[in-house]
Amino acid sequence: MGALFGYGEYVLSLLTIGGIYAVMCLGLNLQWGYGGLFNAGISGFFAIGAYTSAILTAPPMIGHFSGLGLPIAVGMLCAMLLSAALGWLVGRICLGLKSDYLAMATIGIAEILRLVTTNEIWLTNGSRGIVSIPRPFDDLPGIWRDLAFLGLIGAIILALYVALERLARSPWGRAMRAIRDNEDAAAAFGKDVAAFRLQAFMLGSMVMGLSGALTSHAFKFIGPDATMPLVTTFLVWVMLIAGGSANNRGAILGAIAIWTLWSATELLTGRLPPEWQVRGSYIRVFLIGLLLQIILQRFPRGMLPERTPRPPQRET
Repeated sequence: MGALFGYGEYVLSLLTIGGIYAVMCLGLNLQWGYGGLFNAGISGFFAIGAYTSAILTAPPMIGHFSGLGLPIAVGMLCAMLLSAALGWLVGRICLGLKSDYLAMATIGIAEILRLVTTNEIWLTNGSRGIVSIPRPFDDLPGIWRDLAFLGLIGAIILALYVALERLARSPWGRAMRAIRDNEDAAAAFGKDVAAFRLQAFMLGSMVMGLSGALTSHAFKFIGPDATMPLVTTFLVWVMLIAGGSANNRGAILGAIAIWTLWSATELLTGRLPPEWQVRGSYIRVFLIGLLLQIILQRFPRGMLPERTPRPPQRET
């Protein structure tokens, strides 16, 4: 019975973190899938959302500025708004750059934010991080607490999916795909390319900030290690590419599938001889990269590729 309960807790944890990654993938899909914006600084917007919600909702602590004790909903809303504001600022500065240059710029900004969270101890408690972050439904007993939190994440994913699907089928979504496929042609038809790209980048950043806030509340802790590019940038890109860019269902499927496999590789590397376990993180990256190659050989456009929406039919 105890083993069964343990397996149940493991599955709940797997789905919870996979769901948070699905939120992050939906944000990246809005930027890359529909806008063609190569954001390689996902970890920066994730960190802003995570630390904002943590600082606003954590109890008072001596040594750094936090402990405002605000409701969780307020913390998550402020995390989204601040991430969107940062996305607007970064977009105004960097979106004039193209493809790989934009990627390098966003990597630099994400690294600056990571160093800030590590060194500004008065604000973030440095490498020790922020602890005792409240989690929704903590007053519920046992497994019901985890089920309720998983239900909250599922509701957020569903709401995001519905909103983004409606957005993709709207004139705004069609304009974004036109800009992604042929920027010059879209501009010739009178579309404000810079404004559309900035809107997509800002909205995607807001969703990434939400995923950061969810992570801090899920673990009741946030520190610099949680914002490392390996798990908050590289892995998210693998999820989206494997699932299917410009397909919101593909983004969700890729997040759940790759996170499950990533967790499985942790179990696998844990069974290696001791002299190999120190290389476990590198082996996991190699296995994920190998898996991505296999998926792309079989599904060049991802497991659920983009499906061009049909134009609205006119009544005759």
